[in-house]
Amino acid sequence: MPRAKNNVAAHRRHKKILKKARGNYNARSRLYRTALETVHKGLAYAYRDRRNKKREFRRLWITRISAAAKMHGLNYSSFVNGLKRAGVGLDRKALADIAARDDATFGRLAEMAKAN
Repeated sequence: MPRAKNNVAAHRRHKKILKKARGNYNARSRLYRTALETVHKGLAYAYRDRRNKKREFRRLWITRISAAAKMHGLNYSSFVNGLKRAGVGLDRKALADIAARDDATFGRLAEMAKAN
């Protein structure tokens, strides 16, 4: 009885990994074993960085809000606290967008924050 080697399934499995490894240099995209390592590492980085992206954007928004608040004579914490006391329900993403695009509106928000 001939030995069963599972060729079809193995070939499909290898093709799937090599397809994911496209765009890498040299053996990383051509040899199964090195491509497998590359793909696993890439997926781990992608998982990690999907979470890090959220942190980095929050830091960016806070930096933008802080810079705009300083132009209006407030620091970041007193600005955010004043808005909270005034009952303004804007999140940091929206505040950063207003700070970058519309100085007049941000000025009104800063006045509200100062008043509270």
